[in-house]
Amino acid sequence: MRIAMIGSGYVGLVSGACLADFGHEVVCIDKDPTKIAALNEGRMPIYEPGLDALVAENVRQKRLAFSTDLKPAVAGAQAVFIAVGTPSRRGDGFADLSYVYAAAREIAEALTGYAVVVTKSTVPVGTGDEVERILREARPDLDIGVASNPEFLREGAAIGDFKRPDRIVIGAEDARAAAVMQEVYRPLYLNQAPILFTGRRTAELTKYAANAFLATKITFINEIADLCEQVGANVQEVARGIGLDNRIGAKFLHAGPGYGGSCFPKDTLALVKTAQDYGTPVRIVETVVAVNDQRKRAMARKVIAACGGSVRGKRVALLGLTFKPNTDDMRDAPSLSIIAGLQDAGARIVAYDPEGMEQARPLLQGVDYAEDAYACAEGADALVIVTEWNAFRALDLARLKAMMAAPVLVDLRNVYAPDEARRHGLRHVGVGALASRD
Repeated sequence: MRIAMIGSGYVGLVSGACLADFGHEVVCIDKDPTKIAALNEGRMPIYEPGLDALVAENVRQKRLAFSTDLKPAVAGAQAVFIAVGTPSRRGDGFADLSYVYAAAREIAEALTGYAVVVTKSTVPVGTGDEVERILREARPDLDIGVASNPEFLREGAAIGDFKRPDRIVIGAEDARAAAVMQEVYRPLYLNQAPILFTGRRTAELTKYAANAFLATKITFINEIADLCEQVGANVQEVARGIGLDNRIGAKFLHAGPGYGGSCFPKDTLALVKTAQDYGTPVRIVETVVAVNDQRKRAMARKVIAACGGSVRGKRVALLGLTFKPNTDDMRDAPSLSIIAGLQDAGARIVAYDPEGMEQARPLLQGVDYAEDAYACAEGADALVIVTEWNAFRALDLARLKAMMAAPVLVDLRNVYAPDEARRHGLRHVGVGALASRD
């Protein structure tokens, strides 16, 4: 099939490359000429494991191309995916759909025959209806289908998620559009990937409901972690005890500094705003949003408490800046709020992240950056693990103790067992367990 992917950001680039790897002919479009030039030179605008090799192979096979010119890519395409950004709108927090609607207008002018226009971007309920209205208003003569196909990609594992999905959700209002979408994903039949056909509005809401539920699980276990610290329980054991129940499941029950990234913060907020607009507020999700925002700042207070109640003039080292491992994404990363809280309290910050430092520099002021974890810890009054990169899971704790000014390890991801840290002379402060004593 001939496929046009409008938007070459995270979702568009990964989806386009994977669809090309299935054997389709894909052109990824982006208005940013710098990004397209970099992609044509084999340089990825994002860090995602395996993406550079996947892109290179499909470009070599002439199944994948990149361009700033939308018209020739859309003309003759059987499916046109809209994968542009939908950031939270300033002022009210609702999803900004201006890029989606602008793409729809351009697509209308470029179509030459029947095609299915597919919203891949995460969009509020009813967006597909508006996309169809825009298309038909611009070109009443058009023979088109409009579908919703939300993505469920985890940063750091996106290629595997696309090729071996838990499910594929397709929202379509007519059989012809559904048949085209079924053909798009036909290569996944061998993997027995379940395809769920729904109405467009159901598909749109499914995406938001899924992210809101996962965000709720994270926030739930974080609040249980706080309770564990007060009553003398261990949140990791509690999480295992409830996660072994098949009705609950173990995933997303890892206590930490709160969720961040490109999806959960904006999608939970957009769901809250949508529900309010329809007069059916989602109180649980509203609370999840509020608790998560407060938690990130609370982690700065945890570090301050671990340092004896003050960090003024102290050197605090942070390991990990990105919102999760295996990505360079800094969007709504907990590290941003933690660093702000520590700086407000007078701390001097030094940080190291395997992939995120270039993305972090424009967002953070007054932060020194180290070349590796040990250089980061040198002379520190506290070492804080914020992101659980694999590179931080087997550090030489005795070496860290010897080079730090004070032996305080604040482990916000519970990477290390408290007893192990103690054996090497470190005071371990984790999440959801009593702190070790000097």
